[in-house]
Amino acid sequence: MIFKRAFFFASLTCTLLKMRILQLSSAKTYGGGERHLVDLSRSLQERGHEIFVALRPTNEWQNRLGFVPPENFLHVSIRNSFGMFSAKRIGRFLIKNKIDIIHAHVARDYLAASIAGRIAQNTKIVLTRHVLFQMKPFHRFALRNVDAAIAVSEGVRDQLLNIFPANKITVIPNGLAMHDGAERDLRGREFRELHHIPVDAPLIGTVGELIPLKGQRDFVLAAHEIVKVLPDCRFVVAGKDNTIDQRFRRELKRLVKVFDISENFLWLDWVEDLTPLLSSLDVFVSPSHSESFGLAILEAMANHTAVIATATKGAEDLLSDGSLIVPVHDPLAMANSIAALVSDRTRCREIGLELGRKARERYSLDRMVSATESLYERVSSSASH
Repeated sequence: MIFKRAFFFASLTCTLLKMRILQLSSAKTYGGGERHLVDLSRSLQERGHEIFVALRPTNEWQNRLGFVPPENFLHVSIRNSFGMFSAKRIGRFLIKNKIDIIHAHVARDYLAASIAGRIAQNTKIVLTRHVLFQMKPFHRFALRNVDAAIAVSEGVRDQLLNIFPANKITVIPNGLAMHDGAERDLRGREFRELHHIPVDAPLIGTVGELIPLKGQRDFVLAAHEIVKVLPDCRFVVAGKDNTIDQRFRRELKRLVKVFDISENFLWLDWVEDLTPLLSSLDVFVSPSHSESFGLAILEAMANHTAVIATATKGAEDLLSDGSLIVPVHDPLAMANSIAALVSDRTRCREIGLELGRKARERYSLDRMVSATESLYERVSSSASH
């Protein structure tokens, strides 16, 4: 009888903890932050929570949220931090759908979420900070009603301390679904065959939106140095230039042509499933000038791929191995480290296995979702703001 009563109350508690959560993002294109939102939303829904999503009308990635019922979407334009009309629409949506948590993911959405939360007084406000850039001083006052701020790394937490009290900040690193690596060699061979890359050619790649901040120019300069000593090396650049004129992409390809190494390069747009690409690489390179976390690095780790990365805060936190880190804005140092590593495929494989183990232990998707879910439950049970 005691057991049945305990089971009843446990079941009742679980039922009470199921929440109605609105994820808010005004991002137009799909990138690391948007993937985070999609993975988080899917996992929370699988755990029994009801997911709602507010997106800009011109977004290009709603199809990735196909698991969310159509009636649970709100399309709203947030053009800047002072989208009062949009905030009011969001507030009405919160009230109508009895939303427990509104979770904002893009900086310009923070204030709209704050205002919407003031309108819907029973909704708690959570934001995630995905980048290292300083927030505006006025946010310290404008976001006083935010219940919790998530930092994706310790470096981001340090920045958020300028805006929020320490007790409102929680570090929750990004997480990914992990691979056991059993089919890595097979998938890698298939990728190479598809793109006519010799199976024995050293292959080096980078992934990310094509913008100067991501450092692809330094990657090309490093490649120019590498082929001087390893002429059979091949390079993959995967990522879209989301600007109208695609000027940076054209600049990169022109630079490769000037160096006369076009035959060594493969250019890919956004790759939906990175597993085959990452499985084919000897070394993944993150040449970025700034990374708050480094989701592409984690993706490479999860696929048991060796990594060379510039000394960004995100890379240093993820890798914690100085031999895999090179200075920012130093293509020659990058080239030397890549060439030394790719020349020893046994060491590449050993490093990849170790990075895969570290990724599984520290950065699984389940761990990230559980931490976020616990935070939601904590703020939901706290006194009203």
